[in-house]
Amino acid sequence: MQDKSQLLKGVLEGCILKIVRHKKETYGYEVVTELRTFGFGQCTEGTVYPLLTRLEKRKSLASQKKESPLGPQRKYYSLTEEGEQELEEFTRIWGEFKGFVDGIFKYYEGK
Repeated sequence: MQDKSQLLKGVLEGCILKIVRHKKETYGYEVVTELRTFGFGQCTEGTVYPLLTRLEKRKSLASQKKESPLGPQRKYYSLTEEGEQELEEFTRIWGEFKGFVDGIFKYYEGK
């Protein structure tokens, strides 16, 4: 499946928006850790940071550098109004998509 990485990136964007919304404010490595906790073990910083940058360029996320007690400043991300709308749209589309796929798999199970 050649487009698997594109599909994964789209799904990851939705998951990132949901994580940032829940955390209110978070930094990149924390997002990576959350994704890994939920089974995205293959997620690396090299995958997530470009997605954070893309979401920021689309104005779905805002960022602010803050001091870190453990070293250099960290870039903290928060959800914007555009990000709220994008998350709402992703949630709707994902629900439909998941329903379609589940329907096909249930229908053909055991046939």
